[in-house]
Amino acid sequence: MHKFHSYDKILSPIVTEKSTNMSDQNKIVFKVPNSTNKEIIKKNIEKIFKVNVTKVNIIIKQPRIKLTRGRKVKVKGYKKAIITLKKGQTIDLTTGI
Repeated sequence: MHKFHSYDKILSPIVTEKSTNMSDQNKIVFKVPNSTNKEIIKKNIEKIFKVNVTKVNIIIKQPRIKLTRGRKVKVKGYKKAIITLKKGQTIDLTTGI
């Protein structure tokens, strides 16, 4: 039997212009493994960062073919989770885990 840690289910934060604008609405975006579901993500975020999660939305980015320098390149797909926190709580992504 494998032992999983809370850090195994949260791969990395996604820091883009759109995700930083969402932080005004108490929303944080994380990249997660394809095998996780909303309950696991909620439990792990609350355990790692000690915050209250009110909502979890999941978006699956499909793999696609991209044209780069005249060549076709396959871009991997991934799953991202948009976490909505309780009002007044934040997660500081600059400090690290």
